[in-house]
Amino acid sequence: MITMENIVRDGHPALRTVAEEVQLPASEEEIKQLSEMIEFVKNSQDPEIAKKYNLRPGVGLAAPQININKRMIAVHAESEDGTLYSYALFNPKIVSHSVQRCYLTSGEGCLSVDEPIPGYVPRYERIRVKGTTLEGENIDIRLKGYPAIVFQHEIDHLNGIMFYDHIDKENPLKQPENATPVGR
Repeated sequence: MITMENIVRDGHPALRTVAEEVQLPASEEEIKQLSEMIEFVKNSQDPEIAKKYNLRPGVGLAAPQININKRMIAVHAESEDGTLYSYALFNPKIVSHSVQRCYLTSGEGCLSVDEPIPGYVPRYERIRVKGTTLEGENIDIRLKGYPAIVFQHEIDHLNGIMFYDHIDKENPLKQPENATPVGR
């Protein structure tokens, strides 16, 4: 079981390393790791389990955050209309995106970053992601708004990019151009 002790913190070299592709079909160990990642994200959102195991709530987790240099992400997040996007993916890849951007009005947080970092993080408003599920199925999903933001945040981790790298250093709270605000 993954706990907060397994999550590496900002400054750890794993967070700045480009993760390696998972050779498919995934090994039993990789399937177990990714299964535990999605379980962690779901557990972190359950108030009773989160309290019992001292988990910070999260909507996503990337393998580099638990010091595994592989292209694996787990996302469990609801869209603005209440649709649940729950995915555990090997080798997720953004294959297309909108010109239009969006950003979270509350800013972004990260399980690997203990302190809040104020600022708007511009993201693509709509993205298309391809990846492979735990069951070995190739999927192609279209995302917009909040789920698109979460997927981009996690896929950034696979490329050694942190959310605050996108924040305007001169004016962190300047509204990004051509961007729609997304409330959370």
